[in-house]
Amino acid sequence: MTQSNFITTSKRNQFIFLIIIFFILYFFIPQNENNFFWRLPALFAGFPQAINDVIYKALYDWFPLKTWDPVFEMYEEKAAFREFTKAVSNLLTIQVNFVREVLLGGTKTLKLIFSDSWVSKNNISFPAFPWPAFVAGTAILGYKLGGFRLALLGGIGTFYIAVFGQWVPSIETLSFVAITTPICFTIGLSLGIWGYLNKKVETALQPMLNIMQTLPQFAYLVPIIALFGLGDHAGSIATIVIATPPMIRNTILGLKKVAPEVVEAGIMSGCTKRQLLFKVLIPTARRDILNGINTVIMQCLAMVVIASFVGAKGLGLNLKIALNSLKIGKAAEAGLSIVIIAVVLDRFTRAWANLQRDYFADLNFYQKYKYWIWFLVSTIVFSIVAYLGTFIFDKINYLYIIPIEKGLTIGPQIDAAVDWVWETFFFTLNAFNKFLIINILVPMKMAYLGMPVIATFTLAMGVAYIVGGVRISAIVGGMLLFIAFSEYWDKALITMYMATFAVIMASINGLLIGSFFGRTEKGADIVLTVCDFFETFPSFVYLIPVIFLFNITDTSVLIAAIIYATVPATRYTVWGLKSVPVSLHEAGTMSGVNKFQRWANIEIPIALPHMMLGVNQTLIFGLQLVILGALIGTEDLGQIIFSALSRSDGAGLALTLGIFVSFIAISVDVIIRKWAEDRKKALGID
Repeated sequence: MTQSNFITTSKRNQFIFLIIIFFILYFFIPQNENNFFWRLPALFAGFPQAINDVIYKALYDWFPLKTWDPVFEMYEEKAAFREFTKAVSNLLTIQVNFVREVLLGGTKTLKLIFSDSWVSKNNISFPAFPWPAFVAGTAILGYKLGGFRLALLGGIGTFYIAVFGQWVPSIETLSFVAITTPICFTIGLSLGIWGYLNKKVETALQPMLNIMQTLPQFAYLVPIIALFGLGDHAGSIATIVIATPPMIRNTILGLKKVAPEVVEAGIMSGCTKRQLLFKVLIPTARRDILNGINTVIMQCLAMVVIASFVGAKGLGLNLKIALNSLKIGKAAEAGLSIVIIAVVLDRFTRAWANLQRDYFADLNFYQKYKYWIWFLVSTIVFSIVAYLGTFIFDKINYLYIIPIEKGLTIGPQIDAAVDWVWETFFFTLNAFNKFLIINILVPMKMAYLGMPVIATFTLAMGVAYIVGGVRISAIVGGMLLFIAFSEYWDKALITMYMATFAVIMASINGLLIGSFFGRTEKGADIVLTVCDFFETFPSFVYLIPVIFLFNITDTSVLIAAIIYATVPATRYTVWGLKSVPVSLHEAGTMSGVNKFQRWANIEIPIALPHMMLGVNQTLIFGLQLVILGALIGTEDLGQIIFSALSRSDGAGLALTLGIFVSFIAISVDVIIRKWAEDRKKALGID
C-alpha cells in the first residue's frame, strides 16, 4: 500500500496525518510578527470604521428631508433614517410607559394625550393596579392553563415579588416583555411564513439567523445606542433584535412539520391559498409557533441585565447596581425575582402551547367566561380594599406598592451565608483557584496564543475537509480568514481557549449526568425537567455565585460557563440515549453484555450524532457566558466589545467583534452538523 493510499483509506488515518502536520507547523514556525505564517497582516483593520461611516451617513447625510423644528420655528434638513429611528424610539417609549402606568400609576401617558398643564391642574393620573389583584389574576390564569399546581406557582411567585419590595422593578421588566413579545411574534411569524412559502427567502434568511443567534448580546448594544440613543426604548429594540430569530425558525419548522395529508385535505376541501395558510397550516402548527413565543419570552428576560447598559429600567438595572456595589444579598434578591418571572412565564407559555381546546363543547355563558368573571370580581374587590387602604395607611398604601426599602428581605441572611462560606472555605477555594489558573488555564491559554496562524488554519480547514469536503473547508477557512486579517486575532484565540475549556468540561458533565439519569424513563423525565428549570435562568444569573466564590478571574467566568453549558449537553445526551431502539437493548442483553458494555458499545455509538448536535448548543451557551464574563473582567473579545460601549466610535468595533464570535460558533456548527448527518445516514437513523 502506498503512502497516498494509506492516508486516503480511512478518515482516522487522515486525522492522524493532519495532527502530525499541525504539530510540525506549531513547533517549527518562528514567532515573528513579520512572518505571515505566524500572524497575518491586519488588512481588515478599517472594517469597523467603515461600519461607523455607514451609520453616520445614514443618520446625517442620506435621504435628507425638510422637517419643522418647533423650538427654532424653522425648517431643517434631517436624514430620513434619523427621523425614522426617532419615531420608533418615541413609539416604543409611549408603549412601555403606558404599560407601566396602567400597573404602577402615573401621568406621562395622560400628559401626552392631553397636556401637562391640564393634567397638573386637574391633578389626575392613572391609578396603580393593586398587587393583590395581580397575584389573584396570575393564579387564575395558571389554574386555567394548568390546574392547581400552576395556579400555586404563579400566585406564590408574584406574591413573593410584591412583599419583598421587587414589585416596581419587576413591572418595569415585564413592561418590556409585554411590548416586545407581540412585536417579535408579528415580525417572526410574518418572516417565517414568507420563508416557508418561498424557498429563496428561507435560503437567504438562514445565514442571517445563524449570525443573529450567535452574535453576542453586547455586540448589538453599541449600534443601537448610536442609532436610537439611551433609554427604555433602546432596551426594547435590543430585545426585539435578539428575540425575533427564534420565532422565525419555530414558525418555519412548525409549518414544515404539517403532514402532507393535512395540506391535501385542505386543498381538496376547496381552500384558497389564504384559507389554506390561516385555516389549516397555522392552526396545525400552533404548538410549534407557541413554543416560539416561549423562546421569545425567555430571550426577552435574558436581556434584562444587558438592556440596563443602554438605560433600560427594571430588575436588570437593580441587579447591576447591586453587583457594582458588591451588595450580594440585594443582587441575589433581584436575581431571584428574575428567575421567578422566567419560571412562571415559561411554565405558563408551555401550558398554553399544550392546551387542548374543545370546539364542540356546549357551554353556557358562565362556563365559557368563568375565568374572566373570577378575574373581574377579584380585581373589583381588591381595588375597593386597596382604595380603603388609603385611609388606613399613613403615607404609603402598601396594597398598591410595597417599596423595596419597606419590603421583606433575605439580603442580610444571604450576605451572612456568603461571608460564612468565604471564611470557612477561603483557603480551599483559593487553593483550587490558584491550581486551576496556574496548572491548567494559563498553560492552555499560552498554548492557544502560541499557535501560528498557518497551523490554526491547517487544523480547522483540515478537519472541515475530512468531515465535509471542499465546500465546508472553504466556509470555515473564509470565516477564520476574516478574523485573521484583523488586529484582534490574539483576542479571538483567548476567546477560543475559554470556550474550548468550557465546552469540554460541560460535555463531560452532560455525558455523565445524562448517562446516569437517561437510562431509565423516570430518570430521563426528572433530568429533562431539571434542565428545563435551569434553562429558564437568564445567563447573567449564573455569574452571581461564582464571582463571590472565586473573585474576578477567568475561573469565575469559566465555571459559570460550564454550569450554563452543561444544560444543553445533558439534554442532548438524554435525547440521544432515548433514541436508541429497544431492539438493540434487547440484542445486547441476549448477547450477555453487562451494563457498562452496553452503554459503551451500543448506546453511546448510536446516540453520538444527537450528542454531537448538543455540542453545538453547548458551544453557543459557553460563548455567551464567556463574552458576558467581560462584565467581571476578561481579556478576550468580550472585554473589547464591552469597552466599546463607552467609545464614540464603538458601534463598528462591537459589530465586527460580534461577527468574529459568530463566525467561530458557525465554523464549529457546520463541521459538527455535517458529521452528525453523515453518521446518522451510516447508522440508518433519523
